[in-house]
Amino acid sequence: MTGNSTIAFAATGDSFITRRLPSTETAAFRELAALLHKADVRFTNLEVTTHRFEGAPSALSGGTWAVASPDVLRDLKAFGFNLVAWANNHTLDYLYGGLEATERHLNESGFVHAGAGQNLAQASEVKYLETASGRVAFVAATSTFHDFWMAGEQRGDLIGRPGINPLRYTATHIVCAEKMRQLKMIAETVHINAQQNLSMKEGFALEAENDVFLFGKYRFRTGEPEGLVTTPYEPDMRRMLDKISEAKRQADYVLVSIHAHEMKDKAKDRPADFLQVFARSCIDEGAHAVIGHGPHILRGIEMYKKRPIFYSLGNFIFQNDTVSHLPADFYEKYGLGPADNIADALDKRSRNDTVGLGADPKVWSSVIPYWTMEGGEVKELLLYPVELGYGQPRYRRGWPALSGDSGILDRLRELSAPFGTEIGIEGKIGRIVF
Repeated sequence: MTGNSTIAFAATGDSFITRRLPSTETAAFRELAALLHKADVRFTNLEVTTHRFEGAPSALSGGTWAVASPDVLRDLKAFGFNLVAWANNHTLDYLYGGLEATERHLNESGFVHAGAGQNLAQASEVKYLETASGRVAFVAATSTFHDFWMAGEQRGDLIGRPGINPLRYTATHIVCAEKMRQLKMIAETVHINAQQNLSMKEGFALEAENDVFLFGKYRFRTGEPEGLVTTPYEPDMRRMLDKISEAKRQADYVLVSIHAHEMKDKAKDRPADFLQVFARSCIDEGAHAVIGHGPHILRGIEMYKKRPIFYSLGNFIFQNDTVSHLPADFYEKYGLGPADNIADALDKRSRNDTVGLGADPKVWSSVIPYWTMEGGEVKELLLYPVELGYGQPRYRRGWPALSGDSGILDRLRELSAPFGTEIGIEGKIGRIVF
């Protein structure tokens, strides 16, 4: 049951922090810290592992092997954050050693955190933040990960597996009958399904549904309209909804964090279908807000049953180009060798900062929503634009500052309109219109 007292929330997207904060005396820091500290609940997604290389680099990463000194957690504390998600596509960049060290440092820093752990029970566990204005429950998951990063269940006869709390989804490509016929001919010609069919025959793989054709690892179904359909994997969504059901009986408010890179068709700034189904289902079950992040750009806001769904809040801190070390796999991918250094590798990946995330201005702006709730409903939701230094050298950009650029709010207003959300702009601040 939610109380009648007013509680304030502030949320940010990804904190991909790899450098120490130069100073807490700058105007940019003071303004942001003051804004965040106004809220009772102050959320960010920790997009890096924090350790001193206790873990070996994984053979697969989230794109960059994300690691930072545990000291950066002091800087997140200085900004004011008290609630942290760490289920994302970088959680196991340094395998179990990195995960365990990150968890230890989060605990030592006093953060309430969720989304990963020593087994699935821990990774999906509800965590609670005690505030003067009420008790807040928190659950976190990610839909973007490598399969072996999923936390595993405990059994009576075997321990569980460390990892992230997963939200899997099913992706099905819909094509017309003629294209399906062509796909089957191609599959037969190039033997793309040969190993898979043998695995099914020998009991190592499960057969697909009768109306689904597997083309390698991709699912196809005949139908109209053509396109891609994604749906949440029911066992994972059910686990999340069960946690929300538990949480709403143990706290005044329930927050859900979801890290998701998946997009709608070819539009990176639109969430995949399964994310909208998942987010709405969370609200239906009793969550008071769903906070999305992952694609490193803004996505729209939906006010569903008078509760906010932020499909992506973009970046709060973004310093993926100042990691201190990268494994040999990264260098080899770009044709580099032992004599090359990290600056060489980053130059090669970005083609000297002309392609990739560093060259996309949308990556370097975002918003911080600040909202108040009473009796389970939003009373006010304000949006504060943020800039992260687009155009600066990679070793300087990535720190946030409040922005007066109304174009950030204009873009968010466009992205939110398809969800029926109206955003008014009052000077440098956006306001959700109810």
